[in-house]
Amino acid sequence: MLSRTTELAAQRLGAGFFLPALFVQRYASMGGLDPGLFAAQLNGVRSFKDEAWCGYWNALAREQLASIETVLPGFAGAFSAVPADAADTKGLNWVALRDALSPFGKRVAALMTLNEAAAAVSSVDKQASPGSHRAMTALRSLVKAITYYQVSAFPGGTMARMEAYARSRALFDELIAIVGPLVGMVIEKHQIEVDGDAVEGYLVTPAGTARHPLAIITNGLEGTVQELAIPLLRYHDSGMAVFIMEMPGTYGYRQRMSLASEAIYHAVIENLSGHSRIDPLRVGFVGVSFGAYWAARMAGSSKKLRCAVACGAPTHHSFKVKSTIGIPDIIIKALLNTTGAHTLMDLGLKLKALSLQQRYRQINIPLLVINGDKDTLLSTQDSIDLAKGAQQGTLKLYPNDDHCAMGHYNDWLDLSQAWLRGHLVPDTSRA
Repeated sequence: MLSRTTELAAQRLGAGFFLPALFVQRYASMGGLDPGLFAAQLNGVRSFKDEAWCGYWNALAREQLASIETVLPGFAGAFSAVPADAADTKGLNWVALRDALSPFGKRVAALMTLNEAAAAVSSVDKQASPGSHRAMTALRSLVKAITYYQVSAFPGGTMARMEAYARSRALFDELIAIVGPLVGMVIEKHQIEVDGDAVEGYLVTPAGTARHPLAIITNGLEGTVQELAIPLLRYHDSGMAVFIMEMPGTYGYRQRMSLASEAIYHAVIENLSGHSRIDPLRVGFVGVSFGAYWAARMAGSSKKLRCAVACGAPTHHSFKVKSTIGIPDIIIKALLNTTGAHTLMDLGLKLKALSLQQRYRQINIPLLVINGDKDTLLSTQDSIDLAKGAQQGTLKLYPNDDHCAMGHYNDWLDLSQAWLRGHLVPDTSRA
């Protein structure tokens, strides 16, 4: 909807009415939220303005943090003792929480995103102490708080939303410090300076000193590192390293996204290929939503990539003016902000310039293309054409599913991981 009456209508219909159909599934999957509860919460917020939107989701995030104080005596008063908008949690005893979780070992990565219903019937280690079970409850609350703050930050572009983004990221830093050692992974911030801009991503490598294949993973228009990293921690035994980054033009970047952003991805590939823990001859690229556009583009332009995965890629049809009809107003505003466009006409020209239609045949490495067969946000035809046009394209469309096949989220994560391992991990290293 491109009408300026969206804000007024949201007061009557609720914000959820104006968001992509996949919104609920997306964040429920990330945070282990009950989809029905989250949908109701989404309908409970009646404005996209910062004060209402951010205030609503920040309060829900703080409720989750307060619940940690309830279940862990050592955290009593920890969050209520700092300002509501504070992002600094360094003074808290997260090490004690990690120690209490140690009986769960590597299973912690899968257990921490179970919603209440799934957690109630899961076969969690019955040998774990009550204290360890309380620690798991606290960890799940931490994941939910990270998720609620990310929803608050959606889709970026304002001071209040960027503050929520910073809080989500700060809590995520604590999460990986807890979970990383438990799953045998080294997770470190990795910054790459590129022509006046900076990529601030996370490099995740198996413990030890050996070199490993690498999958570079980039999110889309308003996606974040933490949204990708949390579910990917389940694949700690893949034998691969991953570098997770956000798309140029979003959140912390200084410059807007444009065709010139390709240079940022080339610089990332070059930088990581020289890392002491990375095998430069076994590098793959994964993109999700708008990030999948860059996965397809880099698959055709980088000589250092062995394979690529594009999930929900816009490549040509999605960039036509008529394709913006029906896109939620808040997403249009995010596109304007990310591209630096000032008008819808300007946005249309910038998007049209991104078309990959004439570049499909340049993609000569194995390319896995994933989507739902009923994408309501972008064009499913783009996925079909991309897979058909690439020299070694493979198409996986999930039936009766939407953009990025969020209804089959775990399925396509499993598929893409297995596919990447098949192309990047030597036979002797596979489990």
